[in-house]
Amino acid sequence: MHDMAEDLPVPGWKPTRQPSRTRPALSRNAIVDVALRLVDADGLEGVSMRRVAEELGTGPASLYAHVANKEELLELVHDRVLGEVELPEPDPEHWREQLRAVAMSAFRVYVAHRDISRVSLANIPTGLNGLRMGEGLMAIMLAGGVPPQVAAYAIDRLALYIAADAYEGAIFSKRRTATGQSHEEYAQAYYDGVRSFFTSLPPERFPLLSKHVDLLMSGDSGQRFEFGLDMFIRSLATYVEPRDAA
Repeated sequence: MHDMAEDLPVPGWKPTRQPSRTRPALSRNAIVDVALRLVDADGLEGVSMRRVAEELGTGPASLYAHVANKEELLELVHDRVLGEVELPEPDPEHWREQLRAVAMSAFRVYVAHRDISRVSLANIPTGLNGLRMGEGLMAIMLAGGVPPQVAAYAIDRLALYIAADAYEGAIFSKRRTATGQSHEEYAQAYYDGVRSFFTSLPPERFPLLSKHVDLLMSGDSGQRFEFGLDMFIRSLATYVEPRDAA
């Protein structure tokens, strides 16, 4: 089967290794498969070239015929995950709903794969699926009348918002796991601790924080993500010039 990624140019600013054609039993796809399973089981810290090689029944040196280093391997895993994000055909009349749906899909995909979202931070996507997402998001916004420069900035800001929120959730999940508590127990203990701190603040110095602590603590992570996403899209819509009436 032809690998469409082979048609893409090689990024000149990062080390990379083209797939070897000398080892048919060991392929880049097989390496990424194993690395993704390790991410899903133990997070990014559970992935090493040695551990991937052990899972494949080979030595670490054999992996370097297919990937340059662990950094490139994690980028390939990240790109594989982005392939799970659903992208619709652009509809000018429903561009906001489509943009929201893609963002929600990306967020759910990130959450489903532990802390993989960290790979996207401070990184420019050059894989096939990352490019597909960028192209799809740009197409949705341009179809809706968002100016090209605004859409270009919005892709960057939206991707950062999604990844950062998902990564924060992964950090909390890791902390909970370390305590041995259930999700409900950890969330309640965390809520009680934060609420106790803010209600104990001197009201003469922090009257608003101490008064509105219940509002500050309301909503779960999903609700907060959706609020921020809707705020983002509402703001983006203000850049769209009104269409002439027919």
